[in-house]
Amino acid sequence: MSSAWLLPEHIADVLPHRARHIETLRRGLLDAAAAHGFELVIPPLLEHIESLLSGTGHALDLQTFKLVDQMSGRTLGLRADSTPQVARIDAHMLNREGVTRLCYCGPVLHTRAAGTGLTREPLQFGAELYGEAGLAGDLEIQDLALECLQGAGIVGVVLDLADARIVRGVLAGVPVGGDRLDAVYAALAAKDGSELAVLAKDFPAESRSGLLALLDLYGGDDVLDEARQVLPDRPGIAAALADLRTLSTHARQAHPELEIGFDLADSNGYAYYSGPRFAAYAQGASDAVARGGRYDEVGAIFGRNRPAVGFSLDVKDLAMLTAGSAAAR
Repeated sequence: MSSAWLLPEHIADVLPHRARHIETLRRGLLDAAAAHGFELVIPPLLEHIESLLSGTGHALDLQTFKLVDQMSGRTLGLRADSTPQVARIDAHMLNREGVTRLCYCGPVLHTRAAGTGLTREPLQFGAELYGEAGLAGDLEIQDLALECLQGAGIVGVVLDLADARIVRGVLAGVPVGGDRLDAVYAALAAKDGSELAVLAKDFPAESRSGLLALLDLYGGDDVLDEARQVLPDRPGIAAALADLRTLSTHARQAHPELEIGFDLADSNGYAYYSGPRFAAYAQGASDAVARGGRYDEVGAIFGRNRPAVGFSLDVKDLAMLTAGSAAAR
């Protein structure tokens, strides 16, 4: 018989010294967001499952714990990501005109461990901007994310940029079902050229060659120039490449120490993101320390499909990465 004091796998208490460090980071992140005009909201820990999984794709469904509500008999979910909840708040609880800036910080629960700390209970901080369709919103969120990482003491940040419109543009007009589309994105993510060639064998020549070209479109600024030469000449692709250029130039000017790269085949969250997106990496981290981008369709299920862009991170991951500097203070 197991000991009563043992916790489930990848669930852990946070002891005093680390708890104090996490709380200091949490306050700093919320203060940074407030300085940019973001208002704090606190969504509930559980909701009806339909609301929690709205517009997020299959991946979040697999990460969500589900249970039956003893009062209504309906299926509830323990949130694995707060973004759908904040979209619901924007659409129905606030229902404002114009730009709305919201931030949050609270625990989420995952069915499987992830992140540098391999926890199933991240402390998720995030900021969401609604109602800004132009690139100004993407720039604002990118700036805030980088400022938050800098303020937390994260050094050696590498910013990877991508755009969901590029793969969509390459596949525009190609009749491909859901399962096959999932397989195409998986092959792109794995840089599996042989599998991608099989999946795209009966695609139009321009789309097939464009998909295969994406496998090599990762690296520095020259990637954007090469992409213009080898990808189909379509408005969505051209707009995405131009926006990536603007975002990288702005980030480099604001943070000269920043290393910036591109991976135009990156398909992480392809069912979720609708435009530019980024992932920030840091020394000592096994995964991205922050992710964000544009996801304009997130509010559609709530009847208010308006522009949306944001980012999130795990405060526990930040605490682990900055534990040494905290101990020195």
